[in-house]
Amino acid sequence: MARILVAGESWQVFSTHTKGFDSFFTADYGEGVADFRAALESAGHVVEFQPNHVAAAKFPDTDTALNEFDAVVLSDIGSNTLLIPSATFMRAEPRPNRLVALRNWVANGGGLAMIGGYLSFQGIEGKANYRATPLAEVLPVELELGDDRQEAPQGAVAHLTETGHPVTAGISGEWPTLLGFQRLVAKQDSQVLATIDGWPLLVVGRFGKGRVLAFASDMGPHWAPPGFTEWPGYTRLWGQAATWLAGDFKMGQE
Repeated sequence: MARILVAGESWQVFSTHTKGFDSFFTADYGEGVADFRAALESAGHVVEFQPNHVAAAKFPDTDTALNEFDAVVLSDIGSNTLLIPSATFMRAEPRPNRLVALRNWVANGGGLAMIGGYLSFQGIEGKANYRATPLAEVLPVELELGDDRQEAPQGAVAHLTETGHPVTAGISGEWPTLLGFQRLVAKQDSQVLATIDGWPLLVVGRFGKGRVLAFASDMGPHWAPPGFTEWPGYTRLWGQAATWLAGDFKMGQE
């Protein structure tokens, strides 16, 4: 059993409705973590979820605070949400750099995964902007300049390239269709476990004493449609990924 912190995977939508002379506004809130969280919990892991607005205020900012967890998963949470706490932005108060703390924690043995989406890696219009942060050094992939999305509304199918790794063990057959992904390049010392349209999809590696993982597509909608999240391999993949990130694996299987 591992304790996993998942940060991001939430959104707010503000709509303007215009009907002739009159208009009005509505707001909605959503989260995309349910299937991923269920996969981790089915493997016996304990999940703490911080949606974006909670992570902005409460994401750990020291190695000591991060030591409450065995692994951290960032998904659809731009770097600014973690870099600029309200105390700094609103009141010009110095605060620890949470991405520096996360980098140091991984170097000392923590596990880190980044999962794709419009505000992961570089993201839409480059607004996630992790290429300019300390996590660029940690991740097992190189990031593009600017917008790195590869939309695939026609569908794109992933292919396993490595079945002997603890993350992909026992997963076989064709993967369900995905509707988009990020264009990533695997670093020389990392390992590509799956590809999509010739690009790395699932990449693992090491940073210092820690383990790192990059998944170039979503954990849920819209790039990961129900056919993917309901696939039995989805549950197995993420349960095993969390176990590996946390370091709970047999010697020699790394």
